[in-house]
Amino acid sequence: MKFKGKVALVTGGSRGIGQATALKLAGEGANVAVHYSQAIDKAETVCEQIRNMGQKAVPVQADIADRDAVNRMVGEVTKELGTIDLLVNNAGDVGNMPFEELAPEHWDRIIAVNLTGPFNVLWAVKLGMIEQQFGRIVNVSSIAALAVRPNQLPYAAAKAGVISLTKSCCGPLAQHNIRINSVAPGAIATDMLGEVSTEMAEQLRATTPLGRFGEPEEMANVIAFLLSEDSSYMTGSTVIASGGRILIP
Repeated sequence: MKFKGKVALVTGGSRGIGQATALKLAGEGANVAVHYSQAIDKAETVCEQIRNMGQKAVPVQADIADRDAVNRMVGEVTKELGTIDLLVNNAGDVGNMPFEELAPEHWDRIIAVNLTGPFNVLWAVKLGMIEQQFGRIVNVSSIAALAVRPNQLPYAAAKAGVISLTKSCCGPLAQHNIRINSVAPGAIATDMLGEVSTEMAEQLRATTPLGRFGEPEEMANVIAFLLSEDSSYMTGSTVIASGGRILIP
């Protein structure tokens, strides 16, 4: 039970990688706040699964791009479960759009959700972590941050920013016994994959050296490793988990 007695907040915890991570952490003894944006029914289902494991769980709602809403959410988690020990900044939105059609308003929203959002949550959570001199944070980036993605310009830029945010925070946080790392997934079998055409999905699968999509549970395993003391000498790092796809131009 690597996380026995710990309190975890998983943003975007109602589906995909977030859902798998919430269940993984609960299975290792954590009490979990499952963040959602709109799908309260899915968040409630995840919480019920966690309670069936014998752990505490609460669904919490916020638009992570809204700083006041995030502060309220963190306050609610702290009141219900206690100071947050483990943060998984997973919530995001791909928002595929061809370069020629990209509008400033689309850029603003995707950057707000995928970069400003993780910053908002991190900034709201770090105060409690500093006070207790303990914290473990994983930011979910993407291999889009590391390769050319013309149809994902704001998403790729935001996810590159997440990696930079992770690196930039590791020094100041380390002196408070807070480790922060990130993970860059490749093509994972989640709802987001459904946003691309069947032809594109097949191309993604075919050009991944392992010949398949990743599973959310595989990403949850990497995230749990980075949150655990198995990675005790890691901070400011980005782990690429892409089935080898990062090697493809």
